[in-house]
Amino acid sequence: MLAKCFGEFMGTLILILLGDGVVAGVLLKRSKAEGAGWMVITTGWALAVMAGVFVAIACGSSDAHLNPAVTLGFAVSSGQFEKLAPYIVAQMAGAFVGATLVWLQYLPHWKETPDQGLKLAVFCTGPAIRNFAANLISEIIGTFVLVFVVGAIFSKAVAAGGPAAGLGPYLVGALVWGIGLSLGGTTGYAINPARDLGPRLAHAALPIAGKGGADWGYAVIPVIGPLIGGGLAGALLRVIGV
Repeated sequence: MLAKCFGEFMGTLILILLGDGVVAGVLLKRSKAEGAGWMVITTGWALAVMAGVFVAIACGSSDAHLNPAVTLGFAVSSGQFEKLAPYIVAQMAGAFVGATLVWLQYLPHWKETPDQGLKLAVFCTGPAIRNFAANLISEIIGTFVLVFVVGAIFSKAVAAGGPAAGLGPYLVGALVWGIGLSLGGTTGYAINPARDLGPRLAHAALPIAGKGGADWGYAVIPVIGPLIGGGLAGALLRVIGV
């Protein structure tokens, strides 16, 4: 279990380093990528997921969940919950460390960026229109799609004819890209409690120049919504025997 947790830690670290890193590049002042836009952010996050999955597998976790909602979904699907707590701890720790590395990577740029909201957006998500029910539904739907389609990608029916060995991380990255483009415009598609809460904690703890608050009033949405969506997807996968 220790090796699996190390894999989840390292994979989530890389996920956040590259994912929050692309957001920092687009949003922070005097970055060469400043203003590159949503397509760059969604593409960067897709590649971050792909890289994180490969790293997790190489470091000991063949599951490569990188996401408490995915871990919960597959626990519900399989009926086996022994990995849930240790994986979540490892994923949260990896997300915190990854976000800290993003802060270090862009160290001179925080002072150059006066907008506190942009600094927070590097670390965690926020809604385009703040509405508790609508934001919760968005995170539930996005995470349901993530977990259910990942289950389909690695299902016995699909595996019977491919995908080829090693192709899985590319397909999962493409899935996250699609979710970001199609469903991410409402809340910034956290679809991962560790991805949002770990960096939000890092934002609160780090001495970021000119930062504001961490918007704790919204923080429950990108935690609870993905867990509900992941659990529902796991239940459906179990019912249909995927």
